[in-house]
Amino acid sequence: MTKTIWQQGELIEVTIANLSDTGDGVGRADERVVFVPDTVPGDRAIVRLVHVKPKYGHGKLQELLEPSPHRIRPSCIVADKCGGCQWQHINYDYQLVAKQNQVIQALERIGGFIQPPVDPVLAAPSAFGYRNKSTYPLSLSATEQVQAGYYQKGSHQLINLNQCPVQDARLNPLLAEVKQDIQQQGWQIYDEHRHQGKIRHLSLRIGRHTGEMLLTLVVKDWNLSGIETQAQEWLKRYPQLVGVSLNRNSDRTNAIFGSETRCIAGVPHLRENFAGLEFQVRPDTFFQVYTETAEALLEVIQSELNLQGHEFLVDAYCGIGTLTLPLAKKVRIATGLEVQPAAVEQAILNAHRNGIDNVTFQVGAVEQLLPQMGTIPEVVILDPPRKGCDRAVIDTLRQLKPSRIVYVSCKVATLARDLKLLCQDGQYTITRVQPADFFPQTAHVETAAFLVLSHFDKGSNSFKKTEI
Repeated sequence: MTKTIWQQGELIEVTIANLSDTGDGVGRADERVVFVPDTVPGDRAIVRLVHVKPKYGHGKLQELLEPSPHRIRPSCIVADKCGGCQWQHINYDYQLVAKQNQVIQALERIGGFIQPPVDPVLAAPSAFGYRNKSTYPLSLSATEQVQAGYYQKGSHQLINLNQCPVQDARLNPLLAEVKQDIQQQGWQIYDEHRHQGKIRHLSLRIGRHTGEMLLTLVVKDWNLSGIETQAQEWLKRYPQLVGVSLNRNSDRTNAIFGSETRCIAGVPHLRENFAGLEFQVRPDTFFQVYTETAEALLEVIQSELNLQGHEFLVDAYCGIGTLTLPLAKKVRIATGLEVQPAAVEQAILNAHRNGIDNVTFQVGAVEQLLPQMGTIPEVVILDPPRKGCDRAVIDTLRQLKPSRIVYVSCKVATLARDLKLLCQDGQYTITRVQPADFFPQTAHVETAAFLVLSHFDKGSNSFKKTEI
């Protein structure tokens, strides 16, 4: 049978059967795969092909012939335009099902695991109003009005927002009003094409449990006339606002934050309570965006590990000690490894603030510090960035052979890749995989995988292979 040749701009009928890890609907037509944003499994639709390859294509929803039973009306009036969320048109229960399937498929397809033990996704307490940090690019409208928002899907066109349904609602007044203040001050908005102007981004942060807020402007240079007076005005206007800062990013880059932040008024950090401990969080600190779900996943980790108080625990990629410090309270000694000196400085301060004295922190790359461990840890926590672990980290763990590993990941593809390497030759066995919904209304999923060192067979002097 000869396949039909697809043409760009052609209309085809597609029934959506699945969701990709980027959030697009996935269907088949003429024995080829087509990816279609804004669709839901069960949708039957007319799709316009916008990008065609020999074995697959990308399409745009043209007409919905029959809606999926999982399709709902988005609560946000710009959900069909704004690129901040992908899944507001999908009911929340099905979002959880889709994320569990995403983890299973990655572990099977990339990791090669057979029937991996993936639990249902740990649901978020609320599917909206959860983000404790939002950072908005700024631009000017056609009428020279200051805008802040997210870029339109598939473009660099800014969608102006005065509120965002997924960020903590207490931040909405700042989003709406600070733009007006920037307008009145006459501060120039950065133009990325000409590399001119002053203000690049507006960043808002809140302690979910304390209510303390930070406001940060990302600027091209420090020279922002009148910022000190305006910062004091913001502190007076918003009682929960504890600090106003500038972050300098003078490079031609897509990165949001530069390397240096200055506090202009108030204090350079907010206080947040997490897992019964108090943390200091700065404007550019990495801290999980959904505080309550992160606490719930930590409870799962603590329960699964069932720590007895005699263990030596290493937390690789420890950041400011978000996982290290709660776990340190349940072990004999803990060590955190982190490449960013500023994060380690905060971690040490957070340990002192909470009276935790059985923990140490080291600055450096995990692949360099981990082989230098004088004692083999019983437990290793891995929480790397999206790119996953450096291969040297995996190799070192296979040499050290800690009894248990907990791998926390925000990208299932790199998680599956690294778990395949750790479990090679049956050295480690996956006992449980617990996904958690840190990012409702998006395709992103956080996952904790629990590994145990396979039993050593003295007779054959090899590890027993365990098929997963």
